[in-house]
Amino acid sequence: MRGEDERGGGLFSYVDMGARVPADHPLRVIRVLVDEALAALSADFAVLYSTTGRPSIAPEKLLRALLLQAFYTIRSERQLMEQLDYNLLFRWFVGLSMDAPV
Repeated sequence: MRGEDERGGGLFSYVDMGARVPADHPLRVIRVLVDEALAALSADFAVLYSTTGRPSIAPEKLLRALLLQAFYTIRSERQLMEQLDYNLLFRWFVGLSMDAPV
């Protein structure tokens, strides 16, 4: 029996993005190493930012995104933003939720 060509857009997703990344994907190992390195640098990042004003994008997220740009040879920040907008693997690596603005 042929299935219907329906476009069902669910309102909520209960699947964790990490569950969609294969267990043997190379970015899983890299993410653990990157998270450890960035955790060690967290105090240094805190010194560089003001305690007043509007909060910025976390430097950890920016650095993870720049690593993706280098790993996948993305030519520009504009293309990186586009990839982050719809690529779940990239969102997971950077630490963005599915509905977070890029």
